[in-house]
Amino acid sequence: MSEEAEVMEPEVAENELPPVEIRDMIQHAMDNEFSKANDIFGNVMTVKLNDLLDQEQIRLADQIYNGVDPDEEDDDDLEDDQLELDLEAEDELESDDEEDSEDDEAEDEDDEI
Repeated sequence: MSEEAEVMEPEVAENELPPVEIRDMIQHAMDNEFSKANDIFGNVMTVKLNDLLDQEQIRLADQIYNGVDPDEEDDDDLEDDQLELDLEAEDELESDDEEDSEDDEAEDEDDEI
C-alpha cells in the first residue's frame, strides 16, 4: 500500500481573492520594498476615489435631470447601514456575555482549589 496521500487544497472562488494589485502590495511590504508597496497603495486609492466620485456624479445627475428625491436614496442606505450596525452590536454583546460566563466559571474553579 504505497499510495501517496493527496493533498487537498481548498477551493477558493476567484471573487474571494484580493485583486492582484493588493496581493502585490502585500508581497512588496513583506519583502521590505516599501516604496513599491506605497506606489501600489496610491494607485489603488486613486482608483477607489475615482469610483466614488463617479458614483456621486451619477447620483447628482439623477437628482437634477430625473427628479429623484435625494432623501429617498439616503434613507434606504441609512436604514441598511443602521441594520448592519445593530446586528454587529448584538453579535458583540453575545460574544462578550459568553466570555464573561467563561471567566466566571474559571474563577469558580480557582476558588474551589
